[in-house]
Amino acid sequence: MNTRNKNYALPIAMMFALFFMIAFVTGLQNPMGVIVKNQFGASNFLSQLGNFAIFIAYAFMGIPAGMMLQKIGYKKTALTAIAVGFTGVGITFLSGQVASFGVYILGAFISGFAMTMFNVVVNPLLNGLGKTERHGNQLLQFGGSINSIGATIVPVLVGYLMGTDESMRTIAKANPALFLAMGIFVLAFVVLFFVNIPEPFISKEKREKVKEEHSALSFRHFVLGMVAIFIYVGVEVGIPNIANLYLTSGSEAGGLGLDPSIAGTVVGTYWFLMLLGRLTGGLLGTRFSSKSMLTGVASMAMLFVLLGIFMPESVIVSMPVFKSDISFGFTQVPIGVMFLILVGLCTSVMWGSIFNLATSGLGKYTAAASGLFMTMVCGGGILPAVQGWIADMAGFMNSYLLVLAGVAYILFYALAGHKNVNKDIKTA
Repeated sequence: MNTRNKNYALPIAMMFALFFMIAFVTGLQNPMGVIVKNQFGASNFLSQLGNFAIFIAYAFMGIPAGMMLQKIGYKKTALTAIAVGFTGVGITFLSGQVASFGVYILGAFISGFAMTMFNVVVNPLLNGLGKTERHGNQLLQFGGSINSIGATIVPVLVGYLMGTDESMRTIAKANPALFLAMGIFVLAFVVLFFVNIPEPFISKEKREKVKEEHSALSFRHFVLGMVAIFIYVGVEVGIPNIANLYLTSGSEAGGLGLDPSIAGTVVGTYWFLMLLGRLTGGLLGTRFSSKSMLTGVASMAMLFVLLGIFMPESVIVSMPVFKSDISFGFTQVPIGVMFLILVGLCTSVMWGSIFNLATSGLGKYTAAASGLFMTMVCGGGILPAVQGWIADMAGFMNSYLLVLAGVAYILFYALAGHKNVNKDIKTA
């Protein structure tokens, strides 16, 4: 599809709105981990099961969502996703009314189906509406900025709603956030229903079914990119989720015992830094290639994680934080926590860069590749759960060695793994 001389401002804005919804609903699982740990006496590992459920849904729904995209197009897939997302958040609300951990997990799992469909729609669409490879990356970075706004708001909002009384840290206390999410879904459905959405990479012509000799999996750089996105999402989610547990757990569990509202401002600052990083990445997206951008931030992330792990816990600093009243203040935390939060500046642009590099040169395989790509987002549930298990066994800070290994792989992908060595395959 030729996007060079067309104005797609409204569809792009709509995709940005969907990016916000993805972050808001997914981000609910971060403070929910603290809630279920208190309400149901869950371990660090079990507290991550809601997060695990929402991300493992990608493994089940990624390929079907890609097939939906090819069959019914971007708009109908997005509308279906909104309806499913409303249902998932509604079940999460119900879990608070019946005080059921199982119903909570079910709600997260169904929400994950919706988030998969959203991602299958917004990423290839924004990338496809770019006039060039760098412009496509720029649109993804700006979309990611909107995503970060939603992710910044959630832990701060829910932390505020929980308050200081531990006995009141229940799912029901998060109802205002759940109502807000459901309201956004309703509004988005109505608006999207009347918006014309283009269909890049999807042909409306009826063709005879011909068995393709190749697929997206025939491209080495795409397969390695799938691994990179699996690791990236696990790293992105694991850093703040485990930090939240570390900050709020009592000293007997190896934590700091901070109030959830204070911890929420620290974790919210991680997502706020991702917002700043994505805005910067969007502004610089046409000046730097995805390879250069990913190489730079992966190198910096490795340094921050190393400092986060090995700096002494006894060294306390006053860290600037983003507060619930949309202002800034200071919270005293170990210096290692501050360095881990700073990784948000680095993870901010990784998604768009990896997606751009992994799907570069796929042509007609792009729509199917998007579905395959999204199956690997399940890493956002699997790796934090593994990290939570490591935290139970070896302590919170030692669990970040898993993050360090993940960032090392992302750096490898930026330097060498992204190269398309299968240019002989026809993609037109």
